[in-house]
Amino acid sequence: MREVVVASGKGGTGKTSLVGSLARLAAPAVVVDCDVDAANLHLIVEHEVLETHDFSTSRRASIDPAQCSACGLCRELCRFGAVTARTDDPGGIPVYAVEPFSCEGCGLCSRLCPDKAIAFEPVISGQWFRSRSTGGPFLHARLGVAESNSGRLVSVLREQARAEAEADGCEFVLIDGSPGVGCPVIASITNAAYLLIVTEPSLSALHDMRRLVRLAEQFRVPTGICINKFDLNGGLTMHIEQYAREHELPVHGRIPFDPTFVQAQREGRVYLDLAAPERVAEIERIWAGVREAVTAVGSGVGQFRV
Repeated sequence: MREVVVASGKGGTGKTSLVGSLARLAAPAVVVDCDVDAANLHLIVEHEVLETHDFSTSRRASIDPAQCSACGLCRELCRFGAVTARTDDPGGIPVYAVEPFSCEGCGLCSRLCPDKAIAFEPVISGQWFRSRSTGGPFLHARLGVAESNSGRLVSVLREQARAEAEADGCEFVLIDGSPGVGCPVIASITNAAYLLIVTEPSLSALHDMRRLVRLAEQFRVPTGICINKFDLNGGLTMHIEQYAREHELPVHGRIPFDPTFVQAQREGRVYLDLAAPERVAEIERIWAGVREAVTAVGSGVGQFRV
């Protein structure tokens, strides 16, 4: 079992659309949407949800007004400003409450409350789903609004994906990573067999691609590049290819600008379903190149420098 991560330094490069197509070619394979902050692979991959699981790694304080003596110690101690005081009547006793989106879950107020009026309980930060698609198991998740620990949720998905791959005998786990280089991306590429970076010929994409390459170097993850919409700026495309040569990164494919990408998204379908034959052939070449690269390096980590 080998984990192939498809990521991009910035959003909007066509990464998820490409993953949907690669998943079709890699089948049977386990497909994982690790962009838990803005999951959208489920919109184009036909699937049936089999299980829904709550995700919780944090706790949050809440004040019981009936037990609170309104001493104000909690508000004084909270360095995050999460405790508010509301007085309904002039000169009346204030009613203290915890603003849930401001509470960082440190638990100090609960431990030091003299009235034991503050509960400190686990909160549901999101959900992850075990689904079945036409190409095999499909794992995806949804992190709640303003919730944290997206990296841990990614790790949960990858752990489940490995178990699914072993149970089903799948050769590949195909991961749709998050944009950027933050915690979700680090959690997605750690110990992966291969990273495919989807970029585009724009200055922002070039800058963010470089950051992602440096991140992959630190984690010693073998890396390749795919250039989407390469024909929109020939000069920047040449610059990306030169950068790839200098860093010994294979360019697995060049996809021209194609409005069919957007059409497929609107219809909730995979790009391969609507693409012209020559575009299908290019996607097939990309997957063949990635598969060959993964096979060449094996499933180990740190076997060569990217």
